[in-house]
Amino acid sequence: MAFPKLLMICVHLSVLACVMAGSSAPAIFIFGDSIFDAGNNHYNPNCTAQADFPPYGSDYFHRPTGRFTNGRTVPDFISQFIGIPLQKPFLEVQLEIVNGTRKNYPSNGINFASAGSGVLPATNNESGVTPIQVQLQQFQTLVEQNRIDRKILNESLFFLESGSNDIFNYFFPFDTPTLTPDAYVQSMLTEVRNVVDTIYKLGARRIALFALGPVGCVPARILLPGSPVTRYPGAVGVYGAVYKTVQTFRANPKLYGFADVESGCCGYGTLGGELQCGKEGYRVCKNPNEYLFWDFFHPSERTYKLISKALWGPTHIQPSI
Repeated sequence: MAFPKLLMICVHLSVLACVMAGSSAPAIFIFGDSIFDAGNNHYNPNCTAQADFPPYGSDYFHRPTGRFTNGRTVPDFISQFIGIPLQKPFLEVQLEIVNGTRKNYPSNGINFASAGSGVLPATNNESGVTPIQVQLQQFQTLVEQNRIDRKILNESLFFLESGSNDIFNYFFPFDTPTLTPDAYVQSMLTEVRNVVDTIYKLGARRIALFALGPVGCVPARILLPGSPVTRYPGAVGVYGAVYKTVQTFRANPKLYGFADVESGCCGYGTLGGELQCGKEGYRVCKNPNEYLFWDFFHPSERTYKLISKALWGPTHIQPSI
């Protein structure tokens, strides 16, 4: 079976240290699914994949933001490490511009991620999610209309995280899959390559491909065909092997301050996975910091923090922090 090939390769944990190359970045542009979504789905009235209700966001923002966790995600932590403001969801910024409450798109980057989306355009489209291809088109339109300063693109960070929802849909489909595993993988690889090709042509040079979600459940990592060095000259491309990092937490939970690495802190039933967090009848744990997962599918803020520190550089991650 070809699915093990969907494991994104990374030689070091210091993924973002490679991209940063010892300097800061003016902006971060983010594409992906619920692991990175900062609230785009909330501003999409046709989307049913939502986390815009309590207790999501309760432990940092003290309100729901549309993030599928109790606080910050990896892009949020990396932004704070760099020292730039957190990126707003594209649809929120677009609405503010239409309403006249702001004139320009932010200079610190934009978050285009949409929970439930996948690498393949058809993934969860019945839920009204924004496919990665549409996210890319949103970014491309802003660049071509000079709504984003082209001069900052080659120094900005570009984060892409997607693929887990595609894998779930293959293994747990409503209908029998029509493609073989090999063909399915190849279709995913083609879409990922198209995304990287496009952002590279638009000026991206510091590109990080992640495979975070659902962390600890499906090690979906993407292997790009061909040599990135020859295909994207001048680019610094890195591949985030986050699964290995999370497995370290799972293998030594007490060492890293976790009391539970199997159940969701928020939800109901077996492993907290029989009911979405925040829905009627849900229960929430007393100390989310002791849980690897916030809900059945998504990491807790503390897990994201540990992952971010590991990606930023292995010297930043310490047991029981």
